[in-house]
Amino acid sequence: MEDVLNTYIQPANPQRPLVCMDEASKQLLADKHEPLPMRPGQLERFDYEYEREGVANLFMFFAPLEGKRHLKVTDRRTRCDWAEAMRELSDVHYPEADKIVMVLDNLNTHSATSFYEAFEPSEAQRLANRFEFHYTPKHGSWLNMAEIELSALARQCLNDRMADKATLAHEASAWNEERNAQVVKVQWRFTTADARIKLKHLYPKIRTWRSAFTGCGKLPRRWA
Repeated sequence: MEDVLNTYIQPANPQRPLVCMDEASKQLLADKHEPLPMRPGQLERFDYEYEREGVANLFMFFAPLEGKRHLKVTDRRTRCDWAEAMRELSDVHYPEADKIVMVLDNLNTHSATSFYEAFEPSEAQRLANRFEFHYTPKHGSWLNMAEIELSALARQCLNDRMADKATLAHEASAWNEERNAQVVKVQWRFTTADARIKLKHLYPKIRTWRSAFTGCGKLPRRWA
């Protein structure tokens, strides 16, 4: 946790851009019956029945210091899908960066080993050297600012039924462009100092030699 929080307070550096990454799934649903069109004084109406058309995946890359995000829609979220999305982030969005600083959760696909499953060893090593990984702790995904963007995406874009991946990609891309045009940033205020106070119960309890003998009478002379 402190590693992630200390990463967030580093100043903006174009050669070391900070990017938070997370992913989410979207169930594809088609209308079983044609919606009733809008009429004067009445909204468009949809039937509650639908047909399942599978599930699509969304990779969210959010640069909080720039107010920019990049969305990629895929059929699945395998190691190879993640590796391809990371290569696009590296070579398309940040080709001039020396190192891309990543904050992400510790899902088993989110590691440099995925590059070796997707690419030849030389390309895998090149990509592995392009990134610096900082993982959120278990049950600490709320520390990842990409979750904030995924929440906004879900509320503002993904509430409607979408029957296919192409529609999802189109809608997500439109949302992404509008959000980037507004340069929506996140003002992260939770610091390491805050964590040590508010989350004190999560820290290990340290026992010194002196406290270990408290309640046992007089301390031995050599420890007094």
